[in-house]
Amino acid sequence: METAMIERAALVALLRRPAAKWSDIALDIQESDSAIGVLDRTVGRPDTLFPDTHATHELVNAAVEEIAGWQSAGIGVHAFFDDTYPAQLLGVREMPPLLFTRGDLRIHDHAVAVVGSRNATDDGLRIARAVATSLAGRGVTVVSGLAKGIDTAAHTAALEAGGRTVAVIGTGIRRYYPPTNRQLQDHIADVGLVISQFWPDAPPTKQSFPMRNAVMSGYAVATVVVEAGETSGARTQARLALQHGRPVVLTSQVMRCDWAKKFAENPGVYVVHGTAALLDAIDDIVNHLPTEAGLENFPDLALR
Repeated sequence: METAMIERAALVALLRRPAAKWSDIALDIQESDSAIGVLDRTVGRPDTLFPDTHATHELVNAAVEEIAGWQSAGIGVHAFFDDTYPAQLLGVREMPPLLFTRGDLRIHDHAVAVVGSRNATDDGLRIARAVATSLAGRGVTVVSGLAKGIDTAAHTAALEAGGRTVAVIGTGIRRYYPPTNRQLQDHIADVGLVISQFWPDAPPTKQSFPMRNAVMSGYAVATVVVEAGETSGARTQARLALQHGRPVVLTSQVMRCDWAKKFAENPGVYVVHGTAALLDAIDDIVNHLPTEAGLENFPDLALR
């Protein structure tokens, strides 16, 4: 069995353990430089007189079969130490140790996230479509979360403009949420990319969507918030984007909210009024994109 397969299977086996803390496991593997070594230490107990190597082999073999089943169903399985893992996520604190994908995964993907309220206004939908169309015309990938409202408008406009779009979802990759976007999700998988950090059959949970926002922010070089209320996931993503060293663009619609007025005081935040100014800000961001997206922070984009 290839070393890469063994390491990936060992990671799956570790993550499958009851009460496993994914971030701790990833850190442990990074420090030891071996997933199978961590599994041996955790399950096989090699420091004992009679190490249980049989238990380790059983777990690895079971994980190999599980991975093969996912792959045969057209699902990509990518560990954070694989060469296929998106480079821009490697420096993010919330980096998922395992990603599941459908579609065209690119190691380096110049992408901008377009996010906002599920209960979007007509103006919000119009702005989201204009931004996504503009990004697609510039060869920039449009990233969003496949929710109804702003997300759906951004994905759809990017596709209609012949551009690339990536959906980062808050469920397992075999799930469809909301169910009304099933056809859109399948279409994005055919011509773009769908990403999930959750087990393939995982249902949506209250915690999964903020986790999804963290990955969406890390995947993108910048986040555009079109509309977002006080409790919106887009607000969470804006905060995470700054933590990740990514610029954030706020529209005049968002600036009606108290959170946005305070948030706009942070360095790295663009506040724009009108579609023309918004597109100018995006041009500024796109023109300053590094050659390898996501491999470094973007202090030169920290403009107000």
